[in-house]
Amino acid sequence: MDLKPELLRGIYAYGFERPLAVQQRAIVPIMKGHDVIAHAQSGTGKTAALSISILQQLDMSIKGTQALILTPLRELAQQIQKVVIALGDYMNIECHACVGGTNVREDMAKLQEGVHVVVGTPGRVFDMINRRALRTDNIKIFCLDEADEMLSRGFKDQTYKVLQLLPKDTQVVLLSATMPAEVLEVTKKFVRDPVRILVKRDELTLEGIKQFYIAVEKEEWKLDTLCDLYETVTITQAVIFCNTRRKVDWLTEKMHAREFTVSAMHSGMDPKQCDLLRKEFRSGSSRVLITTGLLARVIDAQQVSLVINYDFPTNRENYTHRIGCGGRFGRKGVAINFVTTEDICMLHDIEQFYNTQIDDMPLSVADLI
Repeated sequence: MDLKPELLRGIYAYGFERPLAVQQRAIVPIMKGHDVIAHAQSGTGKTAALSISILQQLDMSIKGTQALILTPLRELAQQIQKVVIALGDYMNIECHACVGGTNVREDMAKLQEGVHVVVGTPGRVFDMINRRALRTDNIKIFCLDEADEMLSRGFKDQTYKVLQLLPKDTQVVLLSATMPAEVLEVTKKFVRDPVRILVKRDELTLEGIKQFYIAVEKEEWKLDTLCDLYETVTITQAVIFCNTRRKVDWLTEKMHAREFTVSAMHSGMDPKQCDLLRKEFRSGSSRVLITTGLLARVIDAQQVSLVINYDFPTNRENYTHRIGCGGRFGRKGVAINFVTTEDICMLHDIEQFYNTQIDDMPLSVADLI
């Protein structure tokens, strides 16, 4: 790939020995300046592919911001910042995470000193550009991470506002694990003749992850079902997904009341507390994490081999994001879905769409984990 020697040192030090599939296909087109839409599963090395492409293109004689990465969650922004800094360890690069919930004045001071790469959430980034703390004249590459989230619902307008403040010839890169048709339609407005790197749909069902369901007729029976499963759960590290923050808090409280050890994390919590929980989970000192679907995208503990959907996801894309937490980088994993009568249609829809099978859970599930 003809990468700078000091960048290669950072890549090897980070633990990559050879490029993963998405990196083999995405790095060169991005480095050549093409607009790119890369659509690959969580845990396949998309963030590193983007970071390497950006670092290779930086002009170290310019102290201004040359790359801007937007992401829907501050936790994701901080995670990407860490990857960029680690890979650019031998290049003396400055990368700043520009996110809500932090001191505005400190943000402005840092940006005015000059940083090469900014990773941030749309609201704070837009604010910093408006205050002229973040100068856009040197920006040559703009990336949307989790583009499906960034171009739908609440983030769409903010994302457009930021995009309109960038130089007209800025290169655009979109990364996502899922790219629904309506999102691809939206991209036509600002992506020019993109190189599309798409994982075939039937590859999306995450080889090596066994998927099961437990029929739970009533919502109120789920808690007892989870407690029965808990002995199995603690053999390994597990992530339990709920559909709302309130449900995460409720379930955590119920599990603690029954003297089960669990941690909880959602985007309504203090960022410092979330960081601490993530560290504990990664190190293995916390074994069971209850969280919401959106945070599926920032969990990268290597030992997660069991995912439980306490609440069945309300859309297909969230399903692949969640079960992608188990079995990252091609390891084995198990996903168990609690399915009420209302969820059956969605279950069949996912099976059909991804050409996969979700079986009734066997009694010997512990042997599979």
